[in-house]
Amino acid sequence: MGLVVIEPRDALAVLLDLTRVLAEERPLDSALFAVTRSLLRLLPGEHASVRLFDENREELIAGARSGQGASHTPLSFRRGEGVAGWVAENGVVARMADATLDPRFKPAPDQGFSVRSLLAVPLLSGGQVIGVLSLTSATVNAYTADDELMARLVANCTVPPLDKARLARLTLTDPTTLAYNQRYLMPRLRQEFERAARTGEPVSILFMDLDNFKLVNDTWGHAVGDLVLRAFADRVRPAVRSYDVLVRRGGEEFVLIMPGGNLVDAQEVAERIRVAVCETPIEAGEGVSITQSVSIGAAEWNRREGPDGLDRRADGAMYEAKRNGRNQVVVAG
Repeated sequence: MGLVVIEPRDALAVLLDLTRVLAEERPLDSALFAVTRSLLRLLPGEHASVRLFDENREELIAGARSGQGASHTPLSFRRGEGVAGWVAENGVVARMADATLDPRFKPAPDQGFSVRSLLAVPLLSGGQVIGVLSLTSATVNAYTADDELMARLVANCTVPPLDKARLARLTLTDPTTLAYNQRYLMPRLRQEFERAARTGEPVSILFMDLDNFKLVNDTWGHAVGDLVLRAFADRVRPAVRSYDVLVRRGGEEFVLIMPGGNLVDAQEVAERIRVAVCETPIEAGEGVSITQSVSIGAAEWNRREGPDGLDRRADGAMYEAKRNGRNQVVVAG
């Protein structure tokens, strides 16, 4: 890909559009994706990402990625690790003409995109780093001082709404995967039922359980288990619609809420997730490569049951998928 040249008037339009989107107080996932998409419209490069600190402020977890390789398993960086970790630790910009020559660069196999130039900008709120914006290009010397200024401008514009969404979600977020946690599930389902009752639209859910996950923890330990959980969530997000809601129900169980989705939609999305999870092994470092699969139950609200009833039906379909041999999708009757 060649260098992108964007006129000032066009850049202003992109920034105004991003500001408008973030002012809508969207869920955190949606806001983060809006930022990465805008970065690729504004600046040269093939891949953009936003990483946010976990609740302990020790690890940067991929919150959203756009461009080439977005469907591949992302890296996580501990504070001070890699370029993103260095930016988070020091609170300053890293602009590299050729990242492969820099000792801070942490290359990743099978990431789906090439990295030569790299631009990483800290997200600062109240003097503290809350995350890092990153852009990469396969071209050497892709980023100028003007590009760095534009990236800083995007960061400054987006931090207030992102931090507001982050803080609002913090008590309802699973720190390992950045999905919503179980406390969010039933209230959100009730909200979607009320909306569907007014509009006449359907609501469906997917109940997803990672197959043989206990074996992962028993064999490689809980740190690798957490990495697999993060990788699962990261593979789900590109496979679903921007307004679908991912919830970690507990352990290795997840629920995807699909507003406006009928049973056909749910089955199609479930199959995309199943394939995305099992087709590429998860690299866990030190030669550990894990082939993971997931069993999924799909159910559509019958407009009579409560949230617990829909949850039970999807759960039952998921267990039928387990009994039938795992790594498959079963639709609830």
